[in-house]
Amino acid sequence: MSWIVSLPCTRAEAEALSGEIPALDAAPEAPVVVTREIDEDAGTWQLDAYMDDAPGDDLLRLIQSLAPSAKGIAPTVAELPEEDWVTLSQQGLEPVRAGRFFVHTSSYADRVPPGATSFLIDASQAFGTGGHDTTAGCLAMLDRLARAGAAPRNIADIGTGTGLLAFAAMALWPRARVIASDIDPASIFVTRDNAAINDVPLGRGGGRLALAVAPGTDHPAIRHRAPYDLVVANILAGPLITLAPDIAAATAPGGRAILAGLIARQMDPVLAAYRAHGFRLTARGGSAEWPCLLLTKRRRYGYRRKERALHRASPSDASFGSW
Repeated sequence: MSWIVSLPCTRAEAEALSGEIPALDAAPEAPVVVTREIDEDAGTWQLDAYMDDAPGDDLLRLIQSLAPSAKGIAPTVAELPEEDWVTLSQQGLEPVRAGRFFVHTSSYADRVPPGATSFLIDASQAFGTGGHDTTAGCLAMLDRLARAGAAPRNIADIGTGTGLLAFAAMALWPRARVIASDIDPASIFVTRDNAAINDVPLGRGGGRLALAVAPGTDHPAIRHRAPYDLVVANILAGPLITLAPDIAAATAPGGRAILAGLIARQMDPVLAAYRAHGFRLTARGGSAEWPCLLLTKRRRYGYRRKERALHRASPSDASFGSW
């Protein structure tokens, strides 16, 4: 048997849970938490936490603390047949619609809007559990670049996670050479599986996706393909700052970088790190809380030896995996 704990919550609380939840991540056998809108007209939302074992009092109190508006309301605790786990958890993962893109789980495979470029990423592979807003922001920025006439021929997705942003770039620019990397080997296995599911060809040439396990840009294949017309990095603020000199070294003069995974208050230090390495802010997208930054490398900057980043991340930030 599996278990579910449910509580009413507000939209603001649901959006806050789209980011990292340190208290929950630190809990032994942390549950999977998803939120969903119950009634759009009434504006009611619900928090559902899934776990393998019956929750104890400490875990129930922790889950309740995620929805302060439900103070005084006893959470609903119920057993679930094991075979219902994936289906029910997928129900809480709403599709991401951004520009021409529609990203969905198997539960929404029959609801793809006409004319949309769709990708199927199953719930177990978490295309948006950590950052629907960051995912949507990057997809919208890619779409915006294509509509403005951009035509990058050499693209890198650093911290690819599930491969989604690399897939989107290939859909927009099917002749481009694209490489996707992640520090976590499991992410590259997931990306390989997702590529097969979504008919994305793998390989080294134009129109094919190359894969690499690497911390940031530290891989012979990534260095060999540089410089890039477009670099996408949907990770976290600390790693983005740490990687500023490496991403600058890998980006062609006049090339662009799409950065996401940071929250609003982290935007200034991230921008400062990249401005120090020859980038300027071209556009801001995403949401108010989760900005997506489009940067352009100044043509006069050119290449020079790698430098130490001005805003070094702490060792605890040194995770180069995507959302």
